[in-house]
Amino acid sequence: MLVTRFDPFAEIRELEKRLLGAVDVPTKEDKEVVNAFLPSVNTREDENAYVVEVDLPGVKKEDIKVNIDPEKRTLTISGERKFKEEVKKEDYYKIESSYGKFMRTFSLPENVDADHIDAKTEDGVLHITLPKLKKEEKEVKEIPVK
Repeated sequence: MLVTRFDPFAEIRELEKRLLGAVDVPTKEDKEVVNAFLPSVNTREDENAYVVEVDLPGVKKEDIKVNIDPEKRTLTISGERKFKEEVKKEDYYKIESSYGKFMRTFSLPENVDADHIDAKTEDGVLHITLPKLKKEEKEVKEIPVK
């Protein structure tokens, strides 16, 4: 009788290989990227603006780009989390942090004031404020019936 160890993630890894087969996935020897880095994003809306918050710990302000494409009405956040100095010991070698380039694109609502968008980074979080266009309240005009 042949004994095999059960691996609950084997099917997921197989699916990942098939899906990413055409994509150039970095190897462990590639020091630019250890794991794919995909930052977490929170979005919210209030009566005056839309707010996008992107978790970017360890990413310098100079390595972040925020672009607006007015034709496609998209917001694109891109950048790179650079590889830090490795720690090697005789008895272990492990890196759990993710590094590499990232890009996230979001569709913008029609009522975003693209001329007054503000982006700032604080404590490893990128805050992007997308103000809403002011609605001009139009008075109801009564038309006299002749």
